[in-house]
Amino acid sequence: MLLDGDEWRAMFRGIESEAWRLETLPQYLVPQESGEIEAFRAGERIDPHTYSSPYTEDLKRLRGEGKRKGRVHILTQPLSEYLRFEFSRYYAPHALAGEDIRILDVTGRESPLHGIQDFWLFDRSTVVLMNYEADGTQVSRELYEGDPAPFVEYQRIAETEAVSFLEYVKE
Repeated sequence: MLLDGDEWRAMFRGIESEAWRLETLPQYLVPQESGEIEAFRAGERIDPHTYSSPYTEDLKRLRGEGKRKGRVHILTQPLSEYLRFEFSRYYAPHALAGEDIRILDVTGRESPLHGIQDFWLFDRSTVVLMNYEADGTQVSRELYEGDPAPFVEYQRIAETEAVSFLEYVKE
């Protein structure tokens, strides 16, 4: 089953304990971000310590409810322009607001999750496959009907192998 609109938003509203994502691409082409990317290219930056958005407020609410939101992004150096933008515009303020963002840098080594596609894992029981074109254009979100156990294991591997985003950017 493909998820969009209200069905997709309902996945996040229904979180009981955790929503977690694996990201594997060097860029995501999201039409709504085009203005922000142009501003980034022009040198505009946000202050991640003071930035607030509905997303950061939701992260704080989830954390206050004892719930967790996290992700691991698998990447290689050098960082793409999009990843530099994503680090600055999203990851920094989101990590400060409570999202457990981790980086799995596989530069010069085999990825422990080679061939695994992007996905969201909700409460370690529901998997949504994120389908993209090679250039990062989203094709669809698809509710996975099979056993979630392999995806729980992918999460374990990713989190074990990765470092926290804030630690990664200090290096």
